[in-house]
Amino acid sequence: MEGALSRAGEYLLGLKKLDTNTLSTPAQFSEYTILFIPEGEGVYHADFGTFPYSGPVLLFSTPLQVIHIEQRIPAPVTMLQFHGDFYCIEYHRKEVACNGLLFNNIYIQPAVPLTGKDIPLYTNLLQDIDEEFRQDAPSEIVLRAYLQLLLAKSSSIKMKLIANHDDAKEKDEQMEQFRQLLDEHYLDLHKPNDYAQLLAMSPNNFSKRCSRYFRKTPSQLIQERIVLEAKKRLHLTRQSIKEIAYALKFKDEYYFSRFFKKVTRVSPQTFRAQTGISIVADLSKP
Repeated sequence: MEGALSRAGEYLLGLKKLDTNTLSTPAQFSEYTILFIPEGEGVYHADFGTFPYSGPVLLFSTPLQVIHIEQRIPAPVTMLQFHGDFYCIEYHRKEVACNGLLFNNIYIQPAVPLTGKDIPLYTNLLQDIDEEFRQDAPSEIVLRAYLQLLLAKSSSIKMKLIANHDDAKEKDEQMEQFRQLLDEHYLDLHKPNDYAQLLAMSPNNFSKRCSRYFRKTPSQLIQERIVLEAKKRLHLTRQSIKEIAYALKFKDEYYFSRFFKKVTRVSPQTFRAQTGISIVADLSKP
């Protein structure tokens, strides 16, 4: 199972079976990436986050995230990738609801646990994509429809899982409050102690609770929240790097670029060049 679609030399959509060791070392891709793992166990690393998984499961990553997998019980992995120029998740947000659910959310795990009855559905969808690739002239319309169905189904499963676990026993109310505070103050409050004080928690207790609840430290979440906003502006607007740096309250674009590269391993210019500027940049004001 392997195929790819390109246009004018740009990689738009790809599907391939991976060896068990292919993603054993950190890697970055310019495309949105979906990993289908029908069995096995392991740990998925996506940027700062560490997420144990057991198959069947879908794992997700956004362009240029640093990802790798530790397979404790090795199993085959199917990787589906698509470029934002092929399928814009922001433009199609109403149809698939995957932006902020499957992708671009620093608070929830980038995974969708599946059940045994889900395996045939995803196996067949991936086989349909593979068969379309094998046609003499693969249809972009057909391939885009298969991808949209896969994303929509995955989003539906994810929403049900969140709803089923959204109760008092599962929630840590103070950590949910931290999530709200971070979204409100990430531009101004950059130290974990700032949030610990707002929550009336000791720094040590705050750090432990946050790491347990989100599987990331407060510092990691604060950095990721700033970078998430930077990525959105780089991809969804035509603002210059200097304008983005100013909007995010960095003292200058060079300090912003150093910060961005330290966290993502690529410069803002490289991120924009490889991910492109979304069509929604011209549909609404920055």
